[in-house]
Amino acid sequence: MGKAAKGGKKLPSAPLAEKKKAKKNPLFEKAPRNFRLGGDIQPKRDLTRFVKWPKYVRLQRMKRVMLMRLKVPPAINQFNAAIDKNQAGKVLALCKKYMPETKAAKKARLMEMAQQKKDGQEVKTKKPQVVKYGLNHVTTLIENKQAKLVVIAHDVDPIELVCWLP
Repeated sequence: MGKAAKGGKKLPSAPLAEKKKAKKNPLFEKAPRNFRLGGDIQPKRDLTRFVKWPKYVRLQRMKRVMLMRLKVPPAINQFNAAIDKNQAGKVLALCKKYMPETKAAKKARLMEMAQQKKDGQEVKTKKPQVVKYGLNHVTTLIENKQAKLVVIAHDVDPIELVCWLP
């Protein structure tokens, strides 16, 4: 081991360290608190770790931990990357433009078509182009190579519903 230094320099004390403690008034002397039976009330503590959380909260936390620990196959991992807000806005605007017609609008279109047919005119109104939706319907359209763009939600649960899509 090394030798101890002999008579080393003594560092000067800090100028602010020598504060005088204020004298306490004996009338307001603080007694230590007693938390035993019949004594003081225990201080409030943060007990959130010990709460029995609802089942859906426990499940989503367990799922999150499991996804972090497991190696996720690429077919499933592609759904972890959602598009940003700007792109999502554009996709939703496009979907709104091609939104399926309401029942009232369809009824009005069919009534107009029937009226034209009744009057002997050429039928001008044709079925509007709309967004197709539904898992089975979209799968059929993809297989028949009729789908131009397929939008899949990133939070589908269970993910097996969409990971096999062609």
